Amino acid sequence: MSFEDADPGLYGPGSVTWQCHGDPVMWIAGIRALYLQALHPRAVRGVMENSDFRVDTWGRLLRTADFVGTLTYGTTDAAEQAGARVRAIHRRLSATDPDTGERFPVDDPDLLLWVHCAQIDSFLHVLRRSGVPLTAAQADRYVDENRVNARLVGLDPAAVPAGTAALAAYFDQVRPRLAAGADARAVDDFLRAPPVPALLVPGRNLLFGPLIGLAYGSLPGWAHQLYGRPAPAPRAVTRRLRLTGRLLRSIPAGLRWQLPPGHILRAMRRLGPGSRPSAYTLRKSAAILDRPGRARHDDGGGFKTWRSPD
Repeated sequence: MSFEDADPGLYGPGSVTWQCHGDPVMWIAGIRALYLQALHPRAVRGVMENSDFRVDTWGRLLRTADFVGTLTYGTTDAAEQAGARVRAIHRRLSATDPDTGERFPVDDPDLLLWVHCAQIDSFLHVLRRSGVPLTAAQADRYVDENRVNARLVGLDPAAVPAGTAALAAYFDQVRPRLAAGADARAVDDFLRAPPVPALLVPGRNLLFGPLIGLAYGSLPGWAHQLYGRPAPAPRAVTRRLRLTGRLLRSIPAGLRWQLPPGHILRAMRRLGPGSRPSAYTLRKSAAILDRPGRARHDDGGGFKTWRSPD
């Protein structure tokens, strides 16, 4: 099978998502997403009652990275199967509301929407603030494209923000329901000092600590107020994010992509060297990513997502 006939997956090299999700600052963005997600009392309670993240921290982070990587760079079948597994797990789980004592399903659409929006907002915010040159149109397209993964976790894409303005409006709407209760503070404490063997504590503090600080610092001011912890001045956070982005991007991509889960290298073997993701692709003024230049694919539910031409 030629590269032209290979399955590009749900996104494909012509998507903004494909070019961005290989950036190393995504790890910082993922931690920021955890901080945001923990501010929803029901969402964080669902995690506390059903997750072993405090025991298997690194395993959970790698599984999350594997899920995002599969959805972005895997084949269509691999992405659909990954989504089906997540939906099946969530269907079996429930938790207790910390305020009312009511049992609720963790796949409640309101909770799934919060988790999705917190993730996409964090990914986009950290990418742009660290220097990835997304135009306003590309940022909107990124939000729109990622309604694909919203569908895979069980949401109706029509009910998910499809652009940056709609995403901001969603946060304005949900903010009155957010709080930093005992569960959120436990997540904060945990992220600031995740458990490692005693011999690795200095390395954790030296390497992981600054990344956690950057993730927390990049949160919106209202989130800092809820957590009750100050953060560096926004300009200082932006400077540090840009410097960290430059440093991380100076590590050869081929070396970074050797680390688990390895989805990008497998995608390049499947689709050829032209599929190599790079933020530099976004800088081209005539880039296809500045406008709808790919074929549209109907996933059967009336939702359109960008795909390589058939």
